Amino acid sequence: MAVTKAASLADDLVQRFEEQIETGGMPVGSRFPTEKEITETFGVSRTVVREAYSRLSARGLLVSRRGSGAYVPDGAQYRAFQVTADEIGEIDDVLKLLEMRMGFEVEMADLAARRRTEADLVELRRTVAAMEESRDVDASVAADAAFHAAIARATGNSHFLRFTQFLGVRLVPSRRLYLQGDDPVRHQRYAHTINRDHVAIYTAIEAGDAAGARRAARRHIQKSIQRYRTLKESGGDAPSR
Repeated sequence: MAVTKAASLADDLVQRFEEQIETGGMPVGSRFPTEKEITETFGVSRTVVREAYSRLSARGLLVSRRGSGAYVPDGAQYRAFQVTADEIGEIDDVLKLLEMRMGFEVEMADLAARRRTEADLVELRRTVAAMEESRDVDASVAADAAFHAAIARATGNSHFLRFTQFLGVRLVPSRRLYLQGDDPVRHQRYAHTINRDHVAIYTAIEAGDAAGARRAARRHIQKSIQRYRTLKESGGDAPSR
């Protein structure tokens, strides 16, 4: 997916202001520079400034006051962690998300193996079966996300489930990004590859094997990372949305 120069410049502004807010350089109540001040200081267009401010507003980091300007709102430093759809459009973005997931998934599988109930195992088996039977991208993505949510639920720790639900399908790297098309045969083969990993994780959880669940979860993420690195090296990229 090609990134326009304007979008890239807006990204730079957003990152600059996010860092200032998070480090206390712009505390609550601070006034953002005007569009004119930004264009003169950074040499960007008003369109770029408006795009950056729109993104900051969407992330809860900027509030506009009619006739007064834009300010840092209360609680901006403590906003919820976010991974937006726009932030996982490229292979490098997916790799960053997978690296973050590594520790999270491993610990989650460990706790699930120690605490799972029969109801949890029933739900895990249902998601594995749904993945096996999937015949299109959307069905496999839904089954994949449901599998990880079922593991989170099996931990007995509501925070794992809430975080997993918050990320939603962003927890599952885009099948369209990897598949580069809608070939049903290729899709089914890929879904079965993913599901073998799911079965290994499920088997360890069912057996109450915490160490085995950790190993299976780690292998699952490592293999995903390797697939995307290989895709990147081959020159693959995200399709235009």
